[in-house]
Amino acid sequence: MNLAFTQEQTELRRTVRDFLDKTSPEAEVRRLMETADGYDPDVWRQLAGELGIAGLTLPEEYGGAGCGFVELGVVLEEAGRSLLCAPVLSTVVLAASTLLGLGDDAACHDYLPGIADGTTLATLALTEAAGRWDDADGITATAARDGQDQGRGWTVSGRKAFVLDGHTASLLLVVARTGAGLSVLAIDAGAPGVHRVPRATLDQTRRQADITFTAAPARLLGEEGAAWPVLERVLDLAAVAVAAEQVGGAARVLDMAVDYARTRVQFGRPIGSFQAVKHKLADLHLGVESARSAAYHGLWTAAGDLPDLPLAASLAKACCGDAYVTAATENIQVHGGIGVTWEHPAHLYLKRAHSSRQLFGHPAHHRQRLARYVLAEQAATASPA
Repeated sequence: MNLAFTQEQTELRRTVRDFLDKTSPEAEVRRLMETADGYDPDVWRQLAGELGIAGLTLPEEYGGAGCGFVELGVVLEEAGRSLLCAPVLSTVVLAASTLLGLGDDAACHDYLPGIADGTTLATLALTEAAGRWDDADGITATAARDGQDQGRGWTVSGRKAFVLDGHTASLLLVVARTGAGLSVLAIDAGAPGVHRVPRATLDQTRRQADITFTAAPARLLGEEGAAWPVLERVLDLAAVAVAAEQVGGAARVLDMAVDYARTRVQFGRPIGSFQAVKHKLADLHLGVESARSAAYHGLWTAAGDLPDLPLAASLAKACCGDAYVTAATENIQVHGGIGVTWEHPAHLYLKRAHSSRQLFGHPAHHRQRLARYVLAEQAATASPA
């Protein structure tokens, strides 16, 4: 596995960073935090249309660029660095990966071109009140055939919670239980029987919503009852995607801490010259670089569609989630009193660090998952007694 970036991927990083430095500075992030939508439609159109980010990993037949998950990871790392307020994770990772994974050609042709050009905002409505991403048995939303549509249509009833960008998405991919098992159904967000309420969250840079469905008209995607294996892979891809974003944020707060330690003078010398501060920053650097390696391993595993994706995803999510929270916390410690003020950006990264650590499974969950994989591997390779 070659973990070096190509010239094209390096140029993509430079282009995205330059764009986000102009369109997502701290002042703009704070402005968007106070808006109802939580993102700038003009910036999203530029990201999707001019830079082609929304269709980066989509096949060319659907209007995409046909690139891989490594390129998307480069974008997500830069997005995490700038605290980009945009529906990249919900639309580009969750929704698009779900549509592709279900293998419904008609649905892909109907929905993916709109995602690629930025005109369709989509999201996956999976979690319910418990907030569990991995609990297939806990899904209580139901789907039934619509008797008024001669059996061709469906209706969905139930409640979904913690839906990423659920208040602005125009296309909702809802996981519901049918007679055959768990299925994914597409629902127009403006359809009757759909009620969306924005959820108050700690991290105002990433919006969530609670959605109630009351016999909402829906379209079955893929094979009825066969959705969970597809969703498991989608969640692994999402874990890798968030890990890349976390690395970008962790590297940014490390840079903030180092810059402040160089310029903040105490007792007649920069605080970065004190051994305690130097050791703290060195430990942070080690943690961030270790997390970066785990995230990049996950990206290359996802790009190659390798069978050990679940292992790589859990490794990346566990390592990067903890590294980001540690880096964001220590950044505030290095800054001292100013680091806990509203005017300083340190708290914005700390909130994003904590919120992203919960997405798609806490690091403790992924460490348990890793342990199960290791034990299963040992049992499979053990010699008979």
